Amino acid sequence: MDGISSSPSFGPTQTAQSFGQEKVRTQKNAPDSETTASVEDTSSVAARKPNGEALNSEELAAIRELKNRDKTVRQHEAAHLAAAGGLAMSAASYSMQTGPDGKRYAIGGEVQIDITPGQTPEETVRKARIIQAAALAPAEPSAQDRSIAARAKAMEMQAEAEIAQRSMQEQRVASRYRVDSLPQKTLEIEA
Repeated sequence: MDGISSSPSFGPTQTAQSFGQEKVRTQKNAPDSETTASVEDTSSVAARKPNGEALNSEELAAIRELKNRDKTVRQHEAAHLAAAGGLAMSAASYSMQTGPDGKRYAIGGEVQIDITPGQTPEETVRKARIIQAAALAPAEPSAQDRSIAARAKAMEMQAEAEIAQRSMQEQRVASRYRVDSLPQKTLEIEA
């Protein structure tokens, strides 16, 4: 299982990535990375601090920025999730930040996906293509997203090389009977 995550940020991006069973996560510089809750739209209502005081113009600007960021992050993660299809192992999870109005806004997120190779090279090729599509699904893929897509492309190319190394007879049997969902060892054919 692996995660594709990314989000726009206020500051420079810090990324850590790996491939295989480990977690891939892009996390942006941001204070207060709590979880849960959803954002309410307060665009038509005068926002106030939790204690009821009016917000100053700087705080209102920060709220507008947080709202925009929340919307962008949620759209970004939704695109990953939609493209991941059956490889998605979880719903999107978000890092949250509390704004001056006391409401919580998404500032980062991730979607966990299965990036393990398939049981056969053909299955691995299909999975790698889905991983690439999921990684590049957002309108503006992050550097982390592009890195995951590149790794999935390498996994796809390796599987295609394994397919090409099969004998012609093995390739005919595999394509005729569509045994690509069976373990590789069932494809052993005596000449």
